[in-house]
Amino acid sequence: MSARERILDAAAQVMRERGVAHATTKQIARTAGYSEALLYKHFSDKEDILLHVLRERTPTFSTAAVPGEATVEANLVAVAHGALRFYRHAFPMMASMVAQPQLMAAARESLGKYGAGPQHPVTALAAYVRAEQQLGRVSAGADPNTVAALLMGACFQQGFLRYFSDGPDFPKADAAALVRGLLPALQP
Repeated sequence: MSARERILDAAAQVMRERGVAHATTKQIARTAGYSEALLYKHFSDKEDILLHVLRERTPTFSTAAVPGEATVEANLVAVAHGALRFYRHAFPMMASMVAQPQLMAAARESLGKYGAGPQHPVTALAAYVRAEQQLGRVSAGADPNTVAALLMGACFQQGFLRYFSDGPDFPKADAAALVRGLLPALQP
């Protein structure tokens, strides 16, 4: 494993355990087994490390369900499962980031350069629901933007509630249960 990879792993661990606000470059370096100076050979500052951790060390979830394949329910459950897993791991870092205006601005700018950010999964999921409508597998009366916002919002909320009540190692939330609540509105 390269030094950069070890630094990112250590940073993710420290930031999850202590939060971004209380994670120091000295602590990250110590956890990685390197000098603090080596961190600055790979990253410009703590914010740069955080942005790379968010991009490279949090579980990704795909909203790239394929319209017309599997069932709408199975596709939405897969998306919800991935979102719940992502929020479970990323919530401590995201909360710390939001609490620091300078870090939030840097994250917004950096993610924007890559066409990323919290709005993109909602937009992609709405496009999937819209495509399923065109195939006749989702009710024409369903609003794709609302469906996507409700499902992603429920996943985020469950991530927060589980983290709050059970801590960082909370059990998996039930993705299928979240989707079942939306299915009646989606039936063609």
